[in-house]
Amino acid sequence: MAMHWDVFLDQVQERGQYETRAEADRAARTVLALLGAHLVGEVRAELAARLPETFALILLNPLQAAEPLSADRFVRATAAWIEGATEKTAAWDVGAVLSVAADAAGEELTRRILLQLPPGYDLLLGRPQDTTIGHPPNTR
Repeated sequence: MAMHWDVFLDQVQERGQYETRAEADRAARTVLALLGAHLVGEVRAELAARLPETFALILLNPLQAAEPLSADRFVRATAAWIEGATEKTAAWDVGAVLSVAADAAGEELTRRILLQLPPGYDLLLGRPQDTTIGHPPNTR
């Protein structure tokens, strides 16, 4: 079931500590447009189905990306699209929006989203992965 627009923006506004809903809306639109360029097929469609209609349409009609962006480059691209943003403020924007989107998606869909993205997006989605599983601890 899709998250209601007010609930989604309220959560983005709270997590991003934005003074206005307009700031939260700007961040959500930019980040979801960039994310949509990195997701394909059922995963993108399922995430869109869980977002408010306005944001679902943005995710489904994304900005074009020539190649998958690393997590760092995704943040830099976000900064380039938001007037007056720095990499630091863009990282904050990305984290606020993607963590709310991950909550809307649920754990199973979020796991499948992460499988489509380059390493590092787990932190942007607020879902840090344990990379030590299956690897012996470094004893040096």
